Amino acid sequence: MHLGLDEGSFLVRLARMSIVSFFANREILEIKPPYPKLEEKSGAFVTLNTYPEGELRGCIGFPEPIYPLYKAVVRAALAAAFEDPRFPPLSEDEIDRVTIEVSVLTPPERIDTMVSRREELPELIVVGKHGLIVRRGRLSGLLLPQVAVEYSWSPEEFLDQTCIKAWMRPGCWLSEGTEVYRFSALVFAEESPNGKVVIREL
Repeated sequence: MHLGLDEGSFLVRLARMSIVSFFANREILEIKPPYPKLEEKSGAFVTLNTYPEGELRGCIGFPEPIYPLYKAVVRAALAAAFEDPRFPPLSEDEIDRVTIEVSVLTPPERIDTMVSRREELPELIVVGKHGLIVRRGRLSGLLLPQVAVEYSWSPEEFLDQTCIKAWMRPGCWLSEGTEVYRFSALVFAEESPNGKVVIREL
């Protein structure tokens, strides 16, 4: 799905409004988007970062296109703020001290079936373009494209870290039975809390 800055800015504002509205009335925000594309189903993640430190404060989303994009952003924003098990729920006085980032995902593409040897999987991964998902049985882990850039990981390290995110050992991607998927993301981010929204170049 191709989105412009106006549409992306709306999604970021929608994520913030969803959290503010929930603080006010404990209800999920219902709003019809002004852009028809945002009613198409798409995967999406919402990330909260402390400002100005830039530390992660919450990140949850939907890798599969199961909701209309604008609804996925509303649900992901609330989950990132209040349901990320790594952090306490966001407090009302924190909302003006976090920046919000919305990642719009392409549908995951399975890649372990594209190679004759699993050692070739890193060749199918471009750091700065692809995010990863690994799955085995009930275990699953996902890392967004920007994470590998932030930590300067190689494709092999990115695969290992996604295994760790799934509560599996590094190198799990080399084992038969582990499914590996890649996806891309268009990332819209606030430069400061409630500030200008930009397309984040990875």
